Amino acid sequence: MQKKLVVAAAVGLGLVAVSACGSSSDSGGSGGSSSSGGSKTVTVVSHDSWAASKDVIAAFEKQSGYKVKVLTSGDAGQAVNKAILTKDNPQGDVFFGVDNTLLSRALDNGLFQPYEAKGLDRIDAAYQLDAGRHRVTPVDFGDICVNYDKKYFADHKLAPPATFDDLVKPEYKDLLVTENASTSSPGLGFLLGTAAKYGDDGWETYWKKLKANGVKVVDGWQQAYDQEFSGSAGGKKAKADRPLVVSYASSPPAEVIYAEPRPKDAPTGVATGTCFRQIEFAGLLGNAKNSEGGKAFIDFLVSERFQEDMPLNMFVYPVLKGAKVPPEFTQYGPAAQNPETMAPEKIADHRDQWVKSWTSLVLR
Repeated sequence: MQKKLVVAAAVGLGLVAVSACGSSSDSGGSGGSSSSGGSKTVTVVSHDSWAASKDVIAAFEKQSGYKVKVLTSGDAGQAVNKAILTKDNPQGDVFFGVDNTLLSRALDNGLFQPYEAKGLDRIDAAYQLDAGRHRVTPVDFGDICVNYDKKYFADHKLAPPATFDDLVKPEYKDLLVTENASTSSPGLGFLLGTAAKYGDDGWETYWKKLKANGVKVVDGWQQAYDQEFSGSAGGKKAKADRPLVVSYASSPPAEVIYAEPRPKDAPTGVATGTCFRQIEFAGLLGNAKNSEGGKAFIDFLVSERFQEDMPLNMFVYPVLKGAKVPPEFTQYGPAAQNPETMAPEKIADHRDQWVKSWTSLVLR
């Protein structure tokens, strides 16, 4: 994990921010638990979006006796695939960051061992997608949505789009950039959102219209948001020309928080009729060397201390009932009221074929 500050203009589950993890003072890697006389390190494998406050990690280390080591492996899809390939000799003890779009892939490949986290009774059942088996524990949620550049639409005296249907209208031609559904978690979430909205038989017709309306596809979130989207701080510097981007409902608060000086209002908005609910999970890796340390860390992830630390570090919402959300979230980036959702079983049954069809339809 990088130990330097990366300025993130706006993010959701795609945040790259301060890596605030404790470093191991012993031989490194995951080992036996602190009570066994082995390594006192618990190793967390995650995507590049992992971030937590130093004092919060320090509190866990002091309480548990373990040092925390974080290993990152690219975006969520890359990290999950790497964890599956190394499952017989895993890099660590806990995996954080598999979401509902990729959950079945991880479970079907036997990536995790069961563990019922302490405090699970304080997490809404709607987030517990592996209820009864407890191979993963829900940690956070966010909404993948189209964001818009307020200035562009004001200057052009054009109302920003509000729904999926709006995006295919002629007035929004050549304005949208999205991520590749085969390489990007938000790109896949956006595809699943359209499948949930238009059904098994209608989503392809919708994407034909979107393609005809000039949608641009790039590999990942960072390129789409920071280089192509005119509303982001990075996009302004790059003189980007796309005022619509697939990002997160929590991206506008980040634009405010990272701006110097802070604006009174977010420069970007959210098309709330284009959202898909994303839930992230953590799990104890099947062959974890330090399973006791891993269990302690999963308990910590759903504790009030960590849950209330997440929003301004990873720009996601806590799943713990009663966890406080910072005022910037409620003011600039409230969660979508009626996001599209899809049962994990349906995602499992259709995801790979949908992505294959989408690739053929949109990229060729």
